[in-house]
Amino acid sequence: MRRRGFTLIEVLVALFILAIVAGLAWRGVDGMTRSRDVASERLEKLLRLQSVVAQWEADLAQVQDSGIVPALRFDGANLRLTRRTPEGLQLVVWSLRGESWTRWAAPPVTRSAALQEAWLRSQQLIGTEDGQLRLLGGVAGWQLYFWRGNAWSNAQSSADLAAAPPEGGASAPEGATRELLPEGVRLVLNFAEASGHAGDLTRDLRLAPAAP
Repeated sequence: MRRRGFTLIEVLVALFILAIVAGLAWRGVDGMTRSRDVASERLEKLLRLQSVVAQWEADLAQVQDSGIVPALRFDGANLRLTRRTPEGLQLVVWSLRGESWTRWAAPPVTRSAALQEAWLRSQQLIGTEDGQLRLLGGVAGWQLYFWRGNAWSNAQSSADLAAAPPEGGASAPEGATRELLPEGVRLVLNFAEASGHAGDLTRDLRLAPAAP
């Protein structure tokens, strides 16, 4: 009995079907790979954001009113704060440069003159200094609010000034004022459309009461 083989047309049809199946399989694998890469990128950005916010909260949790320089001051572009460390007092500046949220930290100091010098230096930063870190990209803007008198107020408001005696219980000069620490700080970060973060981020932090 003579065996019948495949015709050329049958072979071509089979190859055509195999090509379609292979193409669909490749598209499925490519789609899964892209989905995995997107998920991995989003997770990396989320972890980065959490790490930066944790550093922000750590700085605020250690704010120290030295009575020498302002402990916490926001000018709309930069937040300068004085924090306590085991090595002494440290001046830290959070800034928005372009779309990058940056942090600069001066070396810890133990002398009043050195702290005042660090404060003056912090007002001349251009973004390329040693200790200047670009922590988070894709930030289009930010706002700060202070909690005072059972209400949130703009951190730049003149209401943030109050009369108070200097450190150590000495008599205050007539008419002297100083900036009192707020009871809490609210941070609002506005993200750019291409940042990969949806909407705005709002974080509230209660400050530790000043030591008596």
